[in-house]
Amino acid sequence: MNVRLTVAASLSLLLVTSAASAAQPWLEDRRYGEGIGLRAGRFEFHPGISTEFGYDSNFFQRSDEHNSQIIDPAVANAWRLRVTPSVTLETVTERHSERGAENPGSAPMVEVTANAFASYSELFGSEEVSKERNFDLGVGGKVNIARQRPFGADLYGDFVRNGEPSNLPGTDHTFDRGEVRGGAGVSWRPGGGLFEWRVGYEAAYSYFEDNPYRVDQNTQQSILTNGRWRILPRSGFLYDARYTFVRYTHADAPQPNGDDLQARLGFSGLVTNRLAFLVMAGWNSTFYDHNKATAGQNYDGWVGQAELKYFVMPGPDSDSAQTGLSSIAVGYLRDATNSYLGTFYTRDRPYLSFDWFLGGVFVAQAQGGFSIYDFPASTPGNGAFTQDHVDASVFMEYRFSDTFALNGTFLYDRAIGKGPNTGAGQYGLLVGTNAAGQPLYDDLEYQRIQAYLGLRLFW
Repeated sequence: MNVRLTVAASLSLLLVTSAASAAQPWLEDRRYGEGIGLRAGRFEFHPGISTEFGYDSNFFQRSDEHNSQIIDPAVANAWRLRVTPSVTLETVTERHSERGAENPGSAPMVEVTANAFASYSELFGSEEVSKERNFDLGVGGKVNIARQRPFGADLYGDFVRNGEPSNLPGTDHTFDRGEVRGGAGVSWRPGGGLFEWRVGYEAAYSYFEDNPYRVDQNTQQSILTNGRWRILPRSGFLYDARYTFVRYTHADAPQPNGDDLQARLGFSGLVTNRLAFLVMAGWNSTFYDHNKATAGQNYDGWVGQAELKYFVMPGPDSDSAQTGLSSIAVGYLRDATNSYLGTFYTRDRPYLSFDWFLGGVFVAQAQGGFSIYDFPASTPGNGAFTQDHVDASVFMEYRFSDTFALNGTFLYDRAIGKGPNTGAGQYGLLVGTNAAGQPLYDDLEYQRIQAYLGLRLFW
C-alpha cells in the first residue's frame, strides 16, 4: 500500500469532524464553566472537575460498507468514561468589585487570564476500542496591557494535546496530536476607544505523535491586523486581514509549502435591543508550491460570514442586548483553509444556534449546520471532489447549587460522499493497491452518534 496516500486519506477525516467532537462546552465558553469563584489577592480562581459516561456509535468514524478494496475495518462502537479537572484564573477588575458600580469603565494596567485542563478517557468495548484509551491536555494564558488606554499591548500563548483514533486499526496509527501557539500585538485606540486598530504576530507548531502522520508536522506564522470603528454604542465597521506562511518541517512531507493571504471588511450592529447582525466579506488567495506528491493547487476567491441574532431576554436598556445570554442565531459561513489532503479546502456552511440561560439554574446550547467541503485535485488518481456534512449538538445542564450540576450532551455527525472516485468498482479515495494488485480505497462516508451524561463540581 502507498503509505503516503493512506496518510492523506486518513487525515482527510481529521479536517471535517471538529463540528461533532466531544469537547465539553464548559471548557470552551466561560459562561458555562465558571461558578462563584475563589478570591486570592488580585486574582479570582475557578476550579472544577467533571465526570461523564456515554456511548459512541462509530468510535473510529468508519464507513459501514464492506468490500475487499476498502481499507476501513468494521464499524466499532464504544462506551466512554471521561474525567476532566480544570481551572481558570483571571485578574479581579472593577466589574468584580464593589467599586464597579461607581466606576464601571476603569481597568487595571495589566490584566491576566489563564486556564488549564486535563481529560482522561477510559474506553469499553472490543479489544480494538479499549486499547485507544487516551488523554487530552490544555493550558493557555493571555496578558492585556493598558486595555482601556489609547495605546496598549497583548501577549498570549497556549498548548493543546488531543488524543484521537484514526479510521485505521492499531494504536500506532492514531491522530494523537498537539499544537503550540503564541502571539503578541499592539493596539491603538484614539477618541476614547471609538476607533481601534491592532497589529500582531502569531506562530503555531502542529505535530503528530505517531507514524506515518509525522510527515505532516508543520509551522504556521501569521502577520495579523484587525480594526473597529464604532459609529453607535453597539454598532460599527470591522476589518481583519492576515498573511500566513505554512511550512512543513519533514524533508519527505507530501504536502507543499505555501502562503495564504486573506482580508475582510464588515459591519456589526444592533437593529433593536433584541436584534443584532454581523456581515463580513472579503477575499482569500493562496500561493502553494508544487512537490512530487501533491499538486500545488491554489484558491483565489471570496470568503465571508453573515449572521442574524435575536436576544430572547434583553436587559433593561439597549446596552445590555449585546451581552445578553439567551439568544437564537442563524448564519452562513464561507472560508478557505489549509488542508492535509491536497493543499486547501473550501467550506460553505449555513448554521443555526440556540443558547438559553434560565435564572442561573438551567442552561442549554443547541447548534447544527450543513457543510459543503470542496477539495481540489490532490494526488494521482484523485481528482477534485465535494463532500457534504451534517452536524448537530445539544448540551443541557441543571445546577442544583452554585457549585454542583448534572448535564447531558448529544452529538451527531454524518459525512455524505465516498470521495473522488465513485464509478463502478470504485469506493472513494484511491490510496494504493492491495496484495492482489487491485486498487485500494478509503471510503470517506460515515455516520456517528454520541450521547453522554455527566456530573460537574465547580466554583
